[in-house]
Parts: sequence; C-alpha cells; structure tokens
Amino acid sequence: MQLSLKKYGWKCVLGAEVAYVLCVLGGFLPLRSAAGIQIHHTIFETLPGFTWISFGSFILGAIYMFVFAWIFASYFVWMHNSSLTNK
Repeated sequence: MQLSLKKYGWKCVLGAEVAYVLCVLGGFLPLRSAAGIQIHHTIFETLPGFTWISFGSFILGAIYMFVFAWIFASYFVWMHNSSLTNK
C-alpha cells in the first residue's frame, strides 16, 4: 500500500512542531544546572538566525521544523513507495 505524501507529510510536520514547542518550553524549566540550561539554549542557536528567545526566532524555528519535517516525509514516502513491488 502506497503512502500519501500529503497525509504523511502533515503528520510529520505536526509531530515536529509539537516536539519543537516542547523543547523550547523545556528551556525555561529549571531542571538542569546553569551550564546545562546554557547548552540547551546554545543548541537552539545553532539554527541560522535563531537567538534565545525572541518571538521572531521562535517563528523562524517553527519554519525550520516545517521544512525539515517535509523533507523527511518526502524522502520516507519516496523510499517506501519505490520499494513496493508489483506482483
């Protein structure tokens, strides 16, 4: 059965956006040491144009997650559908 890029892509986007929001919110929780929190923020700042924390950067990160999720979905759907054999 072939996968639909539209359906699978939007599911990947939803998952990526939820994970992104949870990870950003996790950066505000004082569950780690000061150095651990700084590393958490620095990892986000590896995204080009992202600075901790501004609304513009939050939106930019969401756009990055959308693009990455759609690329992943496209590759996965292509790989799955092209590996099916017709008998």
